[in-house]
Amino acid sequence: MQDKEITIYDLAERLNVSATTVSRGLQDHPAINKKTKKRIFDLAAELGYRSNKFASNLRKQKTNTIGVIVPRLNSLFMSSVLSGIEKIVNNAGYNLIISQSFEHESKEKTNTTTMFNSRVDGLIVSLASDTEDLSHFDTFIRKNIPIIFFDRVAESIQSTKVLIDNFKAGYKATEHLIQQGCKKILHITGNPSRNVYKDRFEGYKKALNDHHIEFDPALYISNDLTEQAIQDALVNDVLKRDTLPDGLFVTNDSSAAFALTIFKEAGLRIPEDIAIVGFNNDLISKVTEPAITTINYPGNEMGESIARILINHLDGEGDLSFTSTVLLNTELIVRGSSQRKK
Repeated sequence: MQDKEITIYDLAERLNVSATTVSRGLQDHPAINKKTKKRIFDLAAELGYRSNKFASNLRKQKTNTIGVIVPRLNSLFMSSVLSGIEKIVNNAGYNLIISQSFEHESKEKTNTTTMFNSRVDGLIVSLASDTEDLSHFDTFIRKNIPIIFFDRVAESIQSTKVLIDNFKAGYKATEHLIQQGCKKILHITGNPSRNVYKDRFEGYKKALNDHHIEFDPALYISNDLTEQAIQDALVNDVLKRDTLPDGLFVTNDSSAAFALTIFKEAGLRIPEDIAIVGFNNDLISKVTEPAITTINYPGNEMGESIARILINHLDGEGDLSFTSTVLLNTELIVRGSSQRKK
């Protein structure tokens, strides 16, 4: 028996009872007496029996598995979101399958197919930077498999979305720099086709307008926010200009930290010559010199909210059949990188 998978029929034969009795005993059915249950469990442990959950789930049309697709796993924000999700779904008896798209639509499509073939009960997605075609979600929609988008959301798909007010956050970050005396504020951001970057940019422009500062297209840079992209933008362009910006609002903290290093190496003082605001409240924002002013993004709270909404739907206590948007609060955390005025 060591060479093959042990089944309930093997247990039944050894115990001289029916397979139905073994099955019920393993499920702690009240119709099976305690002595028989103990014999069943003891033999199952001795022979290394494993329940075939896959076959059982196929019969129930439910796998108790939730799929998650994120752009990248190597960020504190995404890790905190996943931690929040996992806490709630595990307590509810569900498991997670987590994958990353590495910011590419093609990989996101592959991951979506894998999730569908794995028969996940629901899907949680934050879109890749370059995703334009959303047809890979059609099979989930046709099969009524719930999808929740978070952070980077698919605005054209009718589904529940969980995110922050990125417009308001962008406005607060920019207004803070204006209040510190900045008039030439450089904004570096990601792909404007993604809602998070588009909305933060709109908030940036509105803050400028409300404080009677004309938007200058030369002070707007969109790239993939990698170290190489930040270096190219600053070293090969911005630092060669006759007039330098006196403020920088960049839409993630790792880019803000790298920009701070580049400016200091160029002989600029932070915040006296250029004040800096980042985004996300990642750990790196606290350990630079000076520490970086940032927008606190409540990742763990977001993950828990996403998971509760989905679990309530799957357990019949909620309804995702209509479109809803859940907005979470953010806050500006002021640190030395921008604080010109005490």
